[in-house]
Amino acid sequence: MTSEHAAVVHGRAVPRQAVDALLESVPARDRETTRPESLARAERQRRRWATQVVVADELARRACAERGLALPPEVSPTRLLAVAETDVADLGSIVAAALAHSPAARVLLAELEAEQDVPETAVRDYYERNPDRFLTPDALRRGVDPFGRPTPADFLPYGQVSGSVAAELRRAAGTRAFFAWFDRARADVEYAAGHEHPGDPAHPDHEHRH
Repeated sequence: MTSEHAAVVHGRAVPRQAVDALLESVPARDRETTRPESLARAERQRRRWATQVVVADELARRACAERGLALPPEVSPTRLLAVAETDVADLGSIVAAALAHSPAARVLLAELEAEQDVPETAVRDYYERNPDRFLTPDALRRGVDPFGRPTPADFLPYGQVSGSVAAELRRAAGTRAFFAWFDRARADVEYAAGHEHPGDPAHPDHEHRH
């Protein structure tokens, strides 16, 4: 692996230029209010984080090719789309950014979601265990306590919401499958110095960040 590479994915070199291009699209920390030593550490971690995002795109493109999945025309992105704070909270910054950055990652996630089998018993169980999510608009206006003494009329019928519940559970299962795939797929990736995973304890600046 030469200094021009950020990582090697199953024998394929990931160029540093791809990481640099992504970093250019991600705002850096405020340089005026951050101490120089803290800024330097943040920039090192930013590069490691961006490497993970670029590696995720490479791995996702390989996975899509192996599965015979068609990709959009743009399969070598160089910029990061907006990432919602809720996505970062739910997915972690690396996976959230990878899905915003990589069309291949989004195609793979959609495929994994479609593969998930959500049994009707799981849908019914979710409906019964989360009554606060299924109050009618009128019950909400009246401030009905779903765990107090509500009446059946205070809740949306199961048949009316079962489809959306099943879709939500399928999305959640697909996301878990994506996490599991990513962890397996990047296990054999080789990183150049300065491009290791941000949480790799082998480098002094490591931090736990997904």
